[in-house]
Amino acid sequence: MPGIGNIGIGGLILILIIALIIFGPSKLPELGRAFGRTLSEFKGATRGLMGGDNDEDEKKKHSEAGTSASVSSSGTKSQ
Repeated sequence: MPGIGNIGIGGLILILIIALIIFGPSKLPELGRAFGRTLSEFKGATRGLMGGDNDEDEKKKHSEAGTSASVSSSGTKSQ
């Protein structure tokens, strides 16, 4: 039994025809956009997991630096 990775052009056309019959031509673009957004969010989350530790550390450093700068500047303004 061949794997799902070996669908081929004929199989894709058959799937598209079945989807067109089930959902109709007005719903297919909406479904495509929803699928694209979902895939994009999944890719972003995957990248975040792969390099998220470094990004979170950098964000914390930047936010701490911004907080300390605002504290020091507010301290000088009040004097």
